[in-house]
Amino acid sequence: MPTQVPFDVVIYGASGFTGRLVAEYMSQQYDRSVNWAMAGRSATKLAAVRDEIGAAKDTPLVVADASDPASLRAMVANARCIITTVGPYQLYGSDLVAACAELGTDYVDLSGEPAWMHEMITKHHDAAMKSGARIVHSCGFDSIPFDLGVYFLEQAALEKFGKPLPRVRGRVRSMNGEFSGGTAASLTATMTALGENPALLAILTNPFALANGFTGPQQPADNKVYEDELLGQWVAPFIMAAINTKNVHRSNALLGQRYGADFQYDEMMLTGSGEQGKAIADIVASSNPLVGDDVPKPGEGPSKASREAGNYDVLFVGTNNNGDELRASVTGDLDPGYGSTSKMIAESALCLIHDCPELKGGIYTPAPAMGEKLITRLVAHAGMTFSLE
Repeated sequence: MPTQVPFDVVIYGASGFTGRLVAEYMSQQYDRSVNWAMAGRSATKLAAVRDEIGAAKDTPLVVADASDPASLRAMVANARCIITTVGPYQLYGSDLVAACAELGTDYVDLSGEPAWMHEMITKHHDAAMKSGARIVHSCGFDSIPFDLGVYFLEQAALEKFGKPLPRVRGRVRSMNGEFSGGTAASLTATMTALGENPALLAILTNPFALANGFTGPQQPADNKVYEDELLGQWVAPFIMAAINTKNVHRSNALLGQRYGADFQYDEMMLTGSGEQGKAIADIVASSNPLVGDDVPKPGEGPSKASREAGNYDVLFVGTNNNGDELRASVTGDLDPGYGSTSKMIAESALCLIHDCPELKGGIYTPAPAMGEKLITRLVAHAGMTFSLE
């Protein structure tokens, strides 16, 4: 990790919609007690955003462009940690990861792009280990509430039962807020990449694609409507499950199979009981919130009022064959795709540089990198709760 560098944190993409929210959160929560900077392609735009969000006039501005690797390296060399909101990452993120891995700079992103993440792990994990760079993908709604939710549940299971619970259900009880334009753009980029390289399908469809070669048991089907008898409710497919489940299995691998080598995990949306529950589940299953005219374009997003009206509540239920059961929930107080996500990625960066001096270099998911330390930060600062039920 670079020492004696000008900045603790650089927010790359700070003039974009999500990056702006991250900068606003950093300004309001920490002001200049954290030495942070805003980075992007245009100094003029950055200065305008700095003034609009009410950040201190002396907040540093760094000009860097994904099409100019030298500018990225200069930015990376001057920071302890890079927060990047510039996606789709498979189009604009690879050189930045390479620079961080080489120069030893920590890195957090909002990636929900498993094929690209697989490529980054393959290409740069060894370099990151050598340099000491801690690179953590998926530090937003994809996949912190889910990755840390399972981690929180399994930690409690180890304390209560002395062993993990091998079957965990992730169930979205409520979710109010828009998906981000970046999520939609990432899906489009992934489908384009798949058309150019059909071999990527094996990565996208393998729940263990990011698990360092580990292959566990067959996973529960998550692509159809059914009645979950344990919960007495109908469930529908959850569109973000494809990335979250891969990250959870990577976490299990990086944690030395702490959840068990026989760990099974799925994510679904709870839609209620009876005929009405089934009808809602059928509607959810037949719709795609990432396509259509209502989806924000990258750089766009909902109003402040809309973000503040949002929230989410995710239930985790762990079981085993002995009849043991444990339930936990994770909630957030703003919309998942923008408001809560901007707080999560900011706290992830600060957690890495302030709370995790012992963490060695490598490419991580949030749970094995930061675990309880990040949970503590998110509860204290980011409007999230982690609770046993």
